[in-house]
Amino acid sequence: MALACSEANVFLTGRRESKLKESIQEAEALGSPKSNCIVVPADVTSEEQIAAAVGLIEKTKSSLRGVVHSAGVAQPRRSRWPLTEETLESWRQILATNVLGAWLLTKGAFPLMVRGGAARVLLLSSEAGWADTPGFGQYNVSKAALNSLGASLAAECALHYPEADVQVNVVVPGEARTEMNQGSETSPYTLASLALLLLSHPAGGPNGRFFHRDGRHLEFGQTAPHASSLQALDPAADMN
Repeated sequence: MALACSEANVFLTGRRESKLKESIQEAEALGSPKSNCIVVPADVTSEEQIAAAVGLIEKTKSSLRGVVHSAGVAQPRRSRWPLTEETLESWRQILATNVLGAWLLTKGAFPLMVRGGAARVLLLSSEAGWADTPGFGQYNVSKAALNSLGASLAAECALHYPEADVQVNVVVPGEARTEMNQGSETSPYTLASLALLLLSHPAGGPNGRFFHRDGRHLEFGQTAPHASSLQALDPAADMN
């Protein structure tokens, strides 16, 4: 919705077309023209559906500026001890969306992005990717894997497409209110300003970095926090 209100052309992808249309209606209520948003139903766990979605986008636009992967499923709560009692199928379900879905989406969309000379990818992760909370083991592992995927994609794609300005980054939205987390009092709109900043960042910006929605620059594994202010016109400028 923030992108649409910023006059970007937005392709909304998800399994349920009714939910996508609800988002468009909310964007319109905020003043976005209806023509700015296009519904492209797809399941991120299906390589065939992702390919079809990218094909539809390609028919509408010659290139794509960026991708935001926000699909995710929660930890199954059938057991207090998921790492010692849950089934192999439960692992497959959570990894299919939280990790493989992000990979399929980015892999499918990247050729269309680099065609325009720039690629901006935001993978929405979770503080669980840094945690070891008992009872949430599979979810923790899936988000840690997503973190690693983001950093690895950033490094590989920058090397694979040296002619393009590649910026693949991971963002932690925190426990904002979503359909999966309805008890939260934190608005999901708190992520919007940081997301817009990263998606519209000029050339030479962060790649393979980690950020919290509140503006903190995070570290993960061997990746140090981004050393520059995202708001500086010169990406090499010191942090304010």
